Amino acid sequence: MQDISDIKIIGIDEKRPPRVRKEPYIDLFFRLSHAAPEQWCDDFNNLTRKLDPPVRIDKSEGVFIDTYVRDMNHIPAHLDSIKENIRSCNAQYIERIRQAELSAAANTASLLGDGGKQGQLNSIVAALKFDD
Repeated sequence: MQDISDIKIIGIDEKRPPRVRKEPYIDLFFRLSHAAPEQWCDDFNNLTRKLDPPVRIDKSEGVFIDTYVRDMNHIPAHLDSIKENIRSCNAQYIERIRQAELSAAANTASLLGDGGKQGQLNSIVAALKFDD
């Protein structure tokens, strides 16, 4: 199974390679290592909405990041910026999952009671970190 922390750019969409055109921009379609979940795509789009030029991912597919540059020499720096946003999005998404698991464990603990050895066990289980 593929992990969220494994999401990264692995190349260009072979079906839509960059082309020099008469328009003053070059479209770029970066391929991710695997399809990202919809919530990850929403997080990524929120993180990158202020980038210039714009960057976005279609959450229905979750595989291609769409963007453009006006100067081909800006591609490497733009790619670095996108990769940094992917790393941030991965960390944010993993933290959200961890917090949800902690919350679920805390809810379970409160249902089972906080007293005695069971309460102590529930506290230990709720505090476990599985993202290392």
